Amino acid sequence: MGHIQASHAFNGAVPAALGVPMGGSVDDYFWADELFVSSADLPTARGELTGCHHLAFQARDRMMVDAFHAAALAHGGRDGGALGERDYHPGYCAASVLDPDGNNIEAVQHGRSARSAPAVVVIY
Repeated sequence: MGHIQASHAFNGAVPAALGVPMGGSVDDYFWADELFVSSADLPTARGELTGCHHLAFQARDRMMVDAFHAAALAHGGRDGGALGERDYHPGYCAASVLDPDGNNIEAVQHGRSARSAPAVVVIY
């Protein structure tokens, strides 16, 4: 499986576990919310791939964080920190994985907090 196909398989399953839809093409590029992944051949990539990013997706509850972690591991991710409380602030519960490109992808549930929006929506 090539780079973009492996990333597509991983990133198709992971956002789905969090209720985030994915779009794009399995051959060249795809996106989920504000995450955009492309092959080095896509003109916008300018022939250069980057990695080692940390992306965090919001989850509605701890069960969703656990579903994210399970989906990520089942689709080529490596454990980067199983479901558990973190000491960033009270109620912070997260799980982290490393995707096929080595990026740290996290799902977080912030406890008793309110989201400012379910996701970013760009309207033209």
